[in-house]
Amino acid sequence: MPSKNMKKLLVAAFVLSSVAVSAQQKFYALRHIIYHVSVNGDDHNNGSLSKPLRTISAAANLAMPGDTVLVYSGVYREQITPPRGGNSDCERIVYEAAPGQKVVIKGSEIIKGWKKEGNDTWVVKIPNSFFGKFNPYNDLIHGDWFTPTPGDRKYHTGAVYLNGDWLMEAAKKKEVMGPADKKDPLWWAAVDADTTTIWAQFVNVDPNKELVE
Repeated sequence: MPSKNMKKLLVAAFVLSSVAVSAQQKFYALRHIIYHVSVNGDDHNNGSLSKPLRTISAAANLAMPGDTVLVYSGVYREQITPPRGGNSDCERIVYEAAPGQKVVIKGSEIIKGWKKEGNDTWVVKIPNSFFGKFNPYNDLIHGDWFTPTPGDRKYHTGAVYLNGDWLMEAAKKKEVMGPADKKDPLWWAAVDADTTTIWAQFVNVDPNKELVE
């Protein structure tokens, strides 16, 4: 059976713990910092209105329960993985577009440096280091929810877009080397140890002068 002194110590520890939690809750309740994010910002800034951050991820790393991340117009090409969430409905971390602003978050990158190969086919070589730890052109779509047609047809999680329109992945390289179907232009990729090579059909346009992602 615990002694009286031990009971007193346990009570004191509980009280101190409760005080610490209460103090933390009051801190978050009083806290309300707005971190501003702009495509013209810099991640070395402090996130104030006059010194906005460049990426939403940088703001997410700074934001604590009770704070707001306010994002201004532009396209943000980044993977956003907030390191923490809020504590309650009263202590949320809020991410929102600034009033009247249009914010677009994309997981794609603009690709230039295309060279014409023949017909409507262009090619570009990209170092694998560009993709970091995950190369979507070397990653197959799979799962019990996915049934390719025919059954041995392979599809990758990578994609090619021209001015927002999606190109279809070819089953074989020879398909993308021929004349393009204007309604369904194709792309195909090959990945080796160092480089990802993408062939794509662009009909009557120079992809280096268009938005290719």
